[in-house]
Amino acid sequence: MSASSAPAARAGGHAGPVIDVRDLSKRYGDKVVVDKLSLQVTRGEIFGFLGPNGSGKTTSIRMMCGLLTPDGGSGTCLGYDILRESAQIKRRVGYMTQKFSYWDDLSIRENLDFVARVYGMPKRREAVDRALEELGLASRAQQLAGSLSGGWKQRLALAACLLHEPQLLLLDEPTAGVDPKARRDFWAQLHQLAARGISVLVSTHYMDEAERCHKLAYIAYGKLLAQGTADEVVASQKLVTWSVQGERLSALSDQLRDAPGVEQTVVFGSALHVTGHDAAALEATLRRVAGAQHRLERIDTSLEDVFIHMMSRAEDNMRAGQEARR
Repeated sequence: MSASSAPAARAGGHAGPVIDVRDLSKRYGDKVVVDKLSLQVTRGEIFGFLGPNGSGKTTSIRMMCGLLTPDGGSGTCLGYDILRESAQIKRRVGYMTQKFSYWDDLSIRENLDFVARVYGMPKRREAVDRALEELGLASRAQQLAGSLSGGWKQRLALAACLLHEPQLLLLDEPTAGVDPKARRDFWAQLHQLAARGISVLVSTHYMDEAERCHKLAYIAYGKLLAQGTADEVVASQKLVTWSVQGERLSALSDQLRDAPGVEQTVVFGSALHVTGHDAAALEATLRRVAGAQHRLERIDTSLEDVFIHMMSRAEDNMRAGQEARR
């Protein structure tokens, strides 16, 4: 293969990971936003990013896909070098921001036609018609975007991302503020796209959405704390969780806080989840403090239990860093 034909071959699909990055770092002033991030994403994989606000999720996604230049590290996206070939990557990526960024005073069709013009698509009308049909927008094609509900705006934004047939989608909290049915429909569409070989990077705060991802990464204050399938992320934390049911759970939560073996207490509806690493100490504390008046049951630790645990631990690390600088 000649050097001039290599990009065309890579554009048609490469054998390696869709994303393969090592030690990516980004700093703004004296603040490290992303600190030595390394991971891989395979073809047709939905890869979810979890973490508190300001944790570096969006910055990480944008660096991995050539939309933002890292200060350190290296890697490839769709077979192209993220440092030297970012222009090639951008042509093959669809990016959906959290904030609706299309034109309220244009119809759905007019918005899609404008985006197709920006991409310089030769068969613009056919591409727009196809997007309208595939995303269920054909019956609303003449409706002004500004009059759409959150779910329909989300659908329009996804249609615009898919117009140029990207191999990779970047979705930044795409379902924020969208009703549960629209969220379910959206994720069904994502899995259909993944089945066609399109890879998806998505940041989310919803645990039910995180569990729909093939793999997850948890990032807090620039550091990657865990990655893998949902089951692997849960197992990696080695947490033990008990469910406590009965009266006055908020008061019981206060009693248990900082007791031997107890690292976390969170009310989930009619139950209190109590979590820690020391199984024996945790059980002994629960039987002593709550056993007589409450129903105790050891349960599987959920992804949400793990998410809350890692988030609180990351906040503690941040406070420790601030105190060290004083």
